[in-house]
Amino acid sequence: MTTAQTEMSHASARGFDTKPPREALAILAEAQAEAARAVQDAVPAIAKAARLAADSLTGGGRLIYAAAGSSGLMALADALELPGTYGIGRDRIKVLLAGGIAALTDMEGAPEDDAEAARADIAAAKVGPSDCVIALTASGYTPYPMAIIEAARAAGAGTIGISNNSGAPLFDRVDVAVCLPTPPEVIAGSTRMGAGTAQKIALNMLSTMMAVHLGHVHDGFMVNLIADNMKLRGRARRIVMAVSQVSEDEAAAALEQADGAVKTAILLAAGADGVAGAERLLAANGNRLRPALKALGR
Repeated sequence: MTTAQTEMSHASARGFDTKPPREALAILAEAQAEAARAVQDAVPAIAKAARLAADSLTGGGRLIYAAAGSSGLMALADALELPGTYGIGRDRIKVLLAGGIAALTDMEGAPEDDAEAARADIAAAKVGPSDCVIALTASGYTPYPMAIIEAARAAGAGTIGISNNSGAPLFDRVDVAVCLPTPPEVIAGSTRMGAGTAQKIALNMLSTMMAVHLGHVHDGFMVNLIADNMKLRGRARRIVMAVSQVSEDEAAAALEQADGAVKTAILLAAGADGVAGAERLLAANGNRLRPALKALGR
């Protein structure tokens, strides 16, 4: 049986435990950088995945992440940020973890082998043709995410697979295969390290590009954010100021009038005829700010 890349020994592993701390840490840092560079080759596949995910949300479906162990933590970190950062409804984002929520505080190994639980989780989530399921597994053959993908495909959902091993069995079962060919781990098989880093970067890229497709990014600003704390209310004001070229007081007034909706506030500050007029402009332009501003001559 061929040893998976994620289980091989790193070139700098011999004698690693005997090296001075600074030298050992320098090796770990370089290994992380190598893992990050591995994502570059996956850019075309990540682009396809982002489009598939955006199309699912546009069509009224959900984005569903599924994984076990460290990959599950990477999925959770990405998923939980999307509602606040891009204003995507919390009911449109779901995470399926091997072992359930209990795995967040007591991560046991056995649940990742439970294919039956995966099938039950897909059934309980009522996954259907409008949904998009992203499965992550560093090895590419972990039973829980593999069974998730098989059940999701049977339900007609769009599927994306992310793995760190070339030729992973997962890739034969998904619509979009994202291979992140990270080097062997310095601590062999410890995929929370390099493989996890690459997965986190790939997910950041995928979900950010998805948000661009959905019209939630304008000139590098998160124009659909949910401003529910002091920091984010300040960010919302700065976004309105920058995009509409108005003063802080004008931006604050527009946000208050728009009940905190950043895109609406930007259009108000840019000259839209009231909240209803701004909302009509957004609706007429697919909830995209740039063409709505263009309609105002901005």
